[in-house]
Amino acid sequence: MDYVRQYKRFINSHYLNGAIRITAGITLPAILLSYFNNLSAGIVLSIGAMCVANTDNPGPIHHRRNGMIACVLIIFLVTLLTGWASGSAVMTGLLVFVFCFVFSLMSIYGNRASSIGVNALLVMVLNIDRHQQGWHILINAAYVLAGGVWYTVLSMLLYSFRPYKLVQQALGDCVQATADFLRIKASFYSRNVDYDKSYRQLLDSQISIQEKQDLLRELIFKSRKIVQESTHTGRILMMIFLDIIDLFERVMTSQQDYRLLHRFFDDSGLMEECRLLILDLATELDGIGLAIMSGKPSVDRSTLSTRIRQLRKRTREQSSFEGTSELRSDSSERGLERDPADPRSDSSVRGLAEKEAFIDLGNILDSIQDINDRLHVLHGFTTYDRKLSRNFKTELDYSAFVAHQDMDRKLIIDNLTLDSNIFRHSLRVSIATIAGYIISLFLPFGHGYWILLTVIVILKPSYSLSKKRNVERLMGTLGGALVGLLLIYFIKDRDVLFVLMILFMCGTYVFIRTNYLVCVTLMTPYVLLLFHLLYPTGFRSVISDRVVDTLIGSGLAFLASISFIPNWEHEKMTDFMTAALQTNIDYFRDVAVAFLGKPATVQQYKLSRKHAFVALANLSDAFGRMLSEPQRRQKKITEMHQFVVSNHMLTSYIATLAYYIDPLAMKYANPALQPAVDDIIRRLELSVNILEDRPATLQPRSIETIRGNGLATELQPVADQFGFIAKVASDIRKLSAALYKELN
Repeated sequence: MDYVRQYKRFINSHYLNGAIRITAGITLPAILLSYFNNLSAGIVLSIGAMCVANTDNPGPIHHRRNGMIACVLIIFLVTLLTGWASGSAVMTGLLVFVFCFVFSLMSIYGNRASSIGVNALLVMVLNIDRHQQGWHILINAAYVLAGGVWYTVLSMLLYSFRPYKLVQQALGDCVQATADFLRIKASFYSRNVDYDKSYRQLLDSQISIQEKQDLLRELIFKSRKIVQESTHTGRILMMIFLDIIDLFERVMTSQQDYRLLHRFFDDSGLMEECRLLILDLATELDGIGLAIMSGKPSVDRSTLSTRIRQLRKRTREQSSFEGTSELRSDSSERGLERDPADPRSDSSVRGLAEKEAFIDLGNILDSIQDINDRLHVLHGFTTYDRKLSRNFKTELDYSAFVAHQDMDRKLIIDNLTLDSNIFRHSLRVSIATIAGYIISLFLPFGHGYWILLTVIVILKPSYSLSKKRNVERLMGTLGGALVGLLLIYFIKDRDVLFVLMILFMCGTYVFIRTNYLVCVTLMTPYVLLLFHLLYPTGFRSVISDRVVDTLIGSGLAFLASISFIPNWEHEKMTDFMTAALQTNIDYFRDVAVAFLGKPATVQQYKLSRKHAFVALANLSDAFGRMLSEPQRRQKKITEMHQFVVSNHMLTSYIATLAYYIDPLAMKYANPALQPAVDDIIRRLELSVNILEDRPATLQPRSIETIRGNGLATELQPVADQFGFIAKVASDIRKLSAALYKELN
């Protein structure tokens, strides 16, 4: 691991920037009011600030503002009602059940609404043990309201000072995630590669990249300053984002027959040199991402171009074939299994395979060269040279690339059924929390709200996420409690403990969205130090209470997730599979139309590409969650893994076909290719029909028929991709038939 690179990535990230903002917003009210001997009021203000800060997720500024305002009003109302009901255990229990259901159901309106709902529950459980009467109920709620307003104002002020900073940080983060994807691609060139492991890492990395790209679409396409191209900085950021999306597609095109390449080039050292070149490209891309984050220009290196030329020369020298055209000849057999009745000798088959390997290696070098050229352009963008954005124009309709969440009341009515995963999740949360509340009434110690908090934080709509949170919560609590105990035992200086508490708090918010285990490990000593500073004589009981409460809350969450109308991933896998296939059909259709001589719009092509990449990431994510479920709930794991990998290969081959549009499509466009295009679409639609249990009215033709349309002799690179796509489409059809019976 490059620790220097990781350190620079960390200190320039929007995670650290947001954590510092949140920590300051939460602690300042308590510090200021403690100076005036009113610490109790300061803590209540800090609770209000904390609840609103937790909803201040990255996104368009108007979404952040509206979300925080809504959260301020909701937590005020929840605090008021909780205080009113605190005198009666029955009323409090009823409130817990209703609030947990209602605010969990809010997740139907998206992540920001879900975050508001969780923090409404947070302020509820933090006020359950505060028994108040009369005007104190209203005063307490007013303090919470004031704390929320304070943080909202602070966040808006900081944004006005640096309106582009969050976009730059998120953009740099996305660029570096693409570099990580490139590093995983490099692992396929290692001599002893573990293909299954590398594919799993590749799919996980793509999920991360899609999340970061979706965030950037929200930040850029919903920001008026950037979309309207009114400023030079906004135009540059838009150009970087559009280029990094195209770069990611180019990286996706480098899918090759790696086993064939290793067979012929391991001993020559060509594969190792390709691996080192790709790793250096990733390092270069990392530097660009860091420069975008920090707002400083990156340094362009020229040595990569020289090394690529040298590797091309070595490849030509080692090839026993002369000229690109000869290498291309007879490669129409690629992707087909050898016919046992084929009269050709083994030596001729080996010669053909060797030709194919050199063709693949040439394609790899083309990809490396193209990525290097794109990096040169990105280096230029980091200088923010005004000449670069002067003539920037695009005909894209940005609104089509972002998801729009309608706040329709009908959506709630539609989800009031056991068929809705969110409805079932809301019921689980309500039942588990009311059980936790009842248990807390019989415990001999206080702070029973920690049980409810543990349940609310751990329980997720899917079993796999709840299981993961459960394990991380237990490990983090135990580890963090040990750290907190050692600090309190050995450090007696309250000022030092206060500084450590602030650092732990900041660390908690740094990792709250990226690494829950680290977040909980840091949060536990932060909470323990806080209680020790407030109540220095009872810290041992606080520690024991936290551990016991966490164990009870984790147990309740586990029981609820596995026994009460649970959600198993195999129940929804068919939807993810058909979505991936359908979006790939649209993606292929919009790419292939360019080779038919028909008009194609950039808008439609890029939109279908986005949908295909998102659907593939969703499929991979769902498969990953299935692997975390009990083994008896895992259906045809081997075949499912092959299906996910095959869809990844399909998307990669379509992306490669798209790469040939600019240099070749206009020159070689031929309406005679329509039957080949229709045949591939028919293969994929047949898979969709199988998964959806619909009758198959049309059968696909053979791959040989595709070659019969003049494709192989007229345009070999495109012929290769059509052949690959047809082959993988057939594989997907077989896998779909094998998986259908198990998933339905």
